[in-house]
Amino acid sequence: MLKVGDKAPDIHIGDFQLSQLKGQRVVLYFYPKADTPGCTIEACEFRDAFPRFKSSKAVILGISPDSVASHQKFKAKYELPFTLLADPDHEVADKYGVWRKKSMYGRSYMGIARTTFVIDKDGKVAKIFEKVKPKGHAEEVEQALEAL
Repeated sequence: MLKVGDKAPDIHIGDFQLSQLKGQRVVLYFYPKADTPGCTIEACEFRDAFPRFKSSKAVILGISPDSVASHQKFKAKYELPFTLLADPDHEVADKYGVWRKKSMYGRSYMGIARTTFVIDKDGKVAKIFEKVKPKGHAEEVEQALEAL
């Protein structure tokens, strides 16, 4: 698992490359599955707070193991103004240490641990939010950005 102060692993998905955002602050949030209740709450809160993130010069990126088509549908349905990245083979989730063993109703499985990383202008991890509760999370991240 990454720690505060570590260099954020680069992300290469399609034409997107995290290292191209060097010099900007990045909010990288991992979520389990598009268009599910918790993930929708989280995404819509980031959407609603987007103007404030933009004015503080922070880029928001959402990433999940969903397909590109699923991301496009989710983005359009909720008018999400930020980039969603598809990580179906969970390569990026593995690099960030958020692909973990989970359990629900007595059943174990591998999945995304809802986690958010704030990456500073130098590409280093400045803050990590683990075991994120979707409701109120965008505001929590905004406050962390103000403190950096």
